Amino acid sequence: MSDISALWEAESIAVIGASERPGALGRKPLDYLLRYGYKGRILPVNPRSPEILGVPAYPSVKDAPGPVDLALIMVSAERVAGAVDDCVAAGVKLAVIASSGFAETGEEGARLQDEIVAKARAGGLRIIGPNCIGAVGYENRVLATFSPLFGAESVPFEPGTLAFVSQSGALGFGAASLALERGLRPGWVVSTGNDADVTALEVLRELATVPEVTGLLGYLEDTPDIGTLRELAGSGKPVALLKSGRTEAGGRAAASHTGALATDDRVLDAALRGLGIVRVDDIDELLDVARVFESERRPTGNRVAVVTTSGGSGILAADAVEAHGLELSALEPRSKEALAEIVPAFGAIDNPVDITATVLSDPSLFDRSLDVLIADDTVDIIVAAFCVMAGPDVEKAVNALSRAAEKGGKPILVARTGADFLAPDAPRDLREAGLPEYPTPARALRAAAALWEVSRPRTLPDAPRPGTVPGPGTEATEPELKRLLAEAGIAVPKGRIAESAEDAVRAVTEVGGTAVLKAVVPGLLHKTEAGGVEIGVTADTAPEVHARLAALGGQVLVEELIDEGGEGVELIVGVHTTDLGPVLTAGLGGIFTEVLDDVGHRLLPLAPGEGAELLAGLRGARILGGARGRAAVDIEAAAELLHKVGALVQDWPAGFALDLNPVLVLPKGAVVLDAALGFEAPEEAGR
Repeated sequence: MSDISALWEAESIAVIGASERPGALGRKPLDYLLRYGYKGRILPVNPRSPEILGVPAYPSVKDAPGPVDLALIMVSAERVAGAVDDCVAAGVKLAVIASSGFAETGEEGARLQDEIVAKARAGGLRIIGPNCIGAVGYENRVLATFSPLFGAESVPFEPGTLAFVSQSGALGFGAASLALERGLRPGWVVSTGNDADVTALEVLRELATVPEVTGLLGYLEDTPDIGTLRELAGSGKPVALLKSGRTEAGGRAAASHTGALATDDRVLDAALRGLGIVRVDDIDELLDVARVFESERRPTGNRVAVVTTSGGSGILAADAVEAHGLELSALEPRSKEALAEIVPAFGAIDNPVDITATVLSDPSLFDRSLDVLIADDTVDIIVAAFCVMAGPDVEKAVNALSRAAEKGGKPILVARTGADFLAPDAPRDLREAGLPEYPTPARALRAAAALWEVSRPRTLPDAPRPGTVPGPGTEATEPELKRLLAEAGIAVPKGRIAESAEDAVRAVTEVGGTAVLKAVVPGLLHKTEAGGVEIGVTADTAPEVHARLAALGGQVLVEELIDEGGEGVELIVGVHTTDLGPVLTAGLGGIFTEVLDDVGHRLLPLAPGEGAELLAGLRGARILGGARGRAAVDIEAAAELLHKVGALVQDWPAGFALDLNPVLVLPKGAVVLDAALGFEAPEEAGR
């Protein structure tokens, strides 16, 4: 048993602050442990009572017969430090501090919380909380909680395979109650409160090692630790997280283009997507994903076949397939031939397959059409959508779906649009058959997309190395940055600094006779708006342009003019530091970067293929592939550039913001036309 796993494996539980007084919070855990049949030793701690609820009590946890696997501290905030001292003295390895009055109350509470955590760590005691409702492990009936959920007259208590971990205790146990109401079966529910020591992510990581767990679900309020996220993703268990704070003023915007575009929330989205962790937006969606996580059937691809008794449901399902990034299978020719022999003439054999309401008179339609789809190698996921079927008709459909799932091993999700009173036994029958059920096609497809997200093959990137190479200085100019880029194998225009008007004439001739002249002024990021860029400069116009740009207070860079014919597409590429580590941002760029706001984000280092995946996910990806008669540009070169940029900055210290805008992607090759570097103040770096 590890320290954290005592939350669900403890063979002895001390309740510090236990009480026999009706309604007291210190009584509830004892009530629950006794009521639900906990088999381990219950050790009430109360210096004024030798016995509580018929169980011998002890003046201190130090006086209780050891070993004590888990202590539940339920005393006032000012008495918690003493209880922690006693736990350390008694050799307790894990304590749940249910008491409030700590960091959630302000500066003084935060100071007290820090002192208690430091004291516990020095004594080898891990802390859950404070300010949390506790934890429940269903299999061993460990109820180290005072949640009112377990005081209800009738609470389902069948051990399940889902693990819920929440910083918010009330929300976590509230979600667990909704899960129970919907027929889901949690096996572990843990609240971690202030996350002062053991975090919600650490608990999820520990639960990922439990063989019986089929799905991990979490609610987070704090920014997650990327190292723990990586470990969680590497566990192989499906994970869905609800992270609050999406609208917090857009996060902290950096000075660069890419920093302003990569808000904290977007970066977290990108990190979770890259790791194969599903992010959900509300409790309903979390529970919908939980339902599909209960089944251990996993798709091998994202191609969906829809079989329906309603044309309307089929259309909604097809819309949802595309909206959630899945693909509607084209079906094999032999499948369409077989379906043509099965489906009524007024139905549809093209996906979605509409077997029509004729199924009410001929229930075999479901069996036969499902057999065809199960055997089709272009189908990875099946969604069965039916409406307003009642009683025996639903039972026949469920039986057909169950047989198909067992036969083919492919995940089958059910969209049953109709009131429960039409078929009261359907939810139970579908659950027992391992068929996730949803009231609408859209919710079924959203869950299917989550299932594919946690199932699709991916190569997880290595953790970033700590910064050891100095990188460019804080005053690095564009020419210095381009020298670094060129050394990394990244194409930049030919050019040099022109020291005078006469030198500018020579430089223009050297780069081909028509050039771009740019002002090189420290701190000037938006050169175009400041009048610091002149395109199409010739030897005749170079002296006047050089004089005007030099007047802006810096040097003048002369570079060859790239893509005079306008065949390229401009991208923005950049890297800046976030709480989760260095993040690469790329998207459609140039002077309309913020207006278009079409960018993707990835944590560094990039895994193989991530650069191409990022570009393919842009709304404007079709522009890169050639749109409205334009030539396609070199997407492979653009993706390779992203990987080279990521490798270049791998060891740069925290706090930098590298901005490459625009990067011109040509029909052959990609060239960085402009480069800028900024640094955050030392106290901001790495936030």
